[in-house]
Amino acid sequence: MSGPPRLFDVEEIFADPVFSGASISQDGTKIAYLAPKGGRTNVWVRGVDEEHEDAVCVTHDTRRGIRTYHWTDDPRWLLYQQDTDGNEDWHLYRVDLEAPDEPAVDLTPMAPGSRVYGIEPMKSMPGTVLVVMNRRPLFMDAFLIEVATGKTTLYRENPSMTTSYLFGRSGEVVSCSLAADGSWEYRVLDGPDGDRPFFRLNGPEHPVGSYPAHLTPDGKALLVGSYQDGDDLRLVRVDAATGEETVVAALDGHSLCTMGYVMPTLPPTLLFSRRTGEVISARFTGDRPVVQPLDPHFAEVYAELSTLSDGVLASATSDETEQRWVATFAHDREPGLTYYYDHSTRESRLLFRPYPQLDPADLAPMTPVGFPARDGLPLHGFLTLPVGVEPKNLPLVLKVHGGPWCHDMWGYDPQAQFLANRGYAVLQVNFRGSSGYGKKHITSAIKELAGKMHDDLIDAADWAVEQGYADPERIAIHGGSYGGYSALVGVTVTPDYFAAAVDYCGISSLPNFMRTLPDFIKPQMVNSWYLYVGDPEDPEQEAEMLTRSPITMVDRIRTPLLVAQGANDARVVQAEADNIVASLRERGTPVEYLVAEDEGHGFQNPENQFAFFRAVERHFAEHLGGRGA
Repeated sequence: MSGPPRLFDVEEIFADPVFSGASISQDGTKIAYLAPKGGRTNVWVRGVDEEHEDAVCVTHDTRRGIRTYHWTDDPRWLLYQQDTDGNEDWHLYRVDLEAPDEPAVDLTPMAPGSRVYGIEPMKSMPGTVLVVMNRRPLFMDAFLIEVATGKTTLYRENPSMTTSYLFGRSGEVVSCSLAADGSWEYRVLDGPDGDRPFFRLNGPEHPVGSYPAHLTPDGKALLVGSYQDGDDLRLVRVDAATGEETVVAALDGHSLCTMGYVMPTLPPTLLFSRRTGEVISARFTGDRPVVQPLDPHFAEVYAELSTLSDGVLASATSDETEQRWVATFAHDREPGLTYYYDHSTRESRLLFRPYPQLDPADLAPMTPVGFPARDGLPLHGFLTLPVGVEPKNLPLVLKVHGGPWCHDMWGYDPQAQFLANRGYAVLQVNFRGSSGYGKKHITSAIKELAGKMHDDLIDAADWAVEQGYADPERIAIHGGSYGGYSALVGVTVTPDYFAAAVDYCGISSLPNFMRTLPDFIKPQMVNSWYLYVGDPEDPEQEAEMLTRSPITMVDRIRTPLLVAQGANDARVVQAEADNIVASLRERGTPVEYLVAEDEGHGFQNPENQFAFFRAVERHFAEHLGGRGA
């Protein structure tokens, strides 16, 4: 064993990637991608045969950085989304590629509290995009926007706070509504036989919506994620006229990976043909994600792309001929490799490495692991061990994902890599309630916050101790959002178990968290927070929720705690952090508290990331004894 690698600088790990998010234009002549300019991520465009030195930066964000952009059907215009300091009030902006130095135009001016929720081209009306937004604060209406002029026309007014729409290429409309019993009901609208239901899904196993859900290009069928009569989430085609179901994509023992719907910067669940609009591949969870081609042409392309990396295809875009492709790969140690590939010649070339400052040999493998919970429920997770160190009796960081209806997956995790570089074993577990592992796994979490969901985390850490990886006296818990709540539960429900904890934008009071969510979200929480946790407006349920809230157990905290919070967080408001910190300080219990005034739900700006992870480094070094700091 040659010994541990050099200590990475915080800036090396948590700087924005030098290139990311690449895609090819419809005519195959240009590539757009994200790269820093002036300390913030912006959109750049270059010819397919050009280098970055030839590229033009077409956006000029200096405040927060851009993460999501869209080509249009007119080569002159490009669109992107942006909020203000992390408040999630997303607007849609237009960039003129013929005048890239001109200021971007806000196509969706709205009052504070309103936001863009969805964007898609309207194929039947060239030059337009269909945008879902809540100009009426409580209702998500659909609008047609002429990209060149900004003219906005109401396309579909939504009569309900619990309804959303799917739109076909030729104007077909299907609604998805939460029924009184919590099920998801799909209805054909404007058909020859009027408003008619044709499909229904049970609610508990779909806590945050029936992902995926799309209309087929002909508008005659629904593509939807369904468990049907099994435990695995499949892609199913439902005929809108007859309700007949046909399985389009399924993988025994695996569920569709829906994380791309939760966070658009993550690999998409489905890839669609740019030419026909048909689905061409589906992505499933697993020890490593599994991509299943669904189209003969794409199967040929996928076979060639798969020779370019030993990772897993993360994203792929093509021109309209589907001959020229830009593809990016997920990998635990060589992430984001992006290639240009011409299927007509079978020639490819590397476009960029997002993190050229990092040597894959210095990075730690992410190893899939599995073990049973104490009640026998199978749990899956990932273990990242320090490089060049004997994997015995190490300090362990239990890193808990957010959601909770999300899941950790194999790939590059900068936090896990940073902690492993500092000498910590890092364990990520997809506890019950996590998506991606079947219907039983997700519904086993109902009313189990601070209960069996927390037991799963303790069982995971105990497994690491039993395997000899972890020192039982040096275990920490660290997480963001729901993971931050888990960290607070860890130091209150099991106050003697952890040697250190980090709460990153976490919930301290379940009732207050739910009451302070945006009003337009609350009617959609029937199958999520209301079902899995409770209704804070019911006194009995509120009392029970408080017993699962760390704020009511502050007097049990004796574990060294670091708390970080964005001042503009629209999901977990700053009061959730303020209250737990104030209560600890009133008792004389030490707690370190970081607040970023220009951030929301999680830190994005590099300088805030650097400050936070330097604090994490110091915190764990002091209380767990890792390398550095």
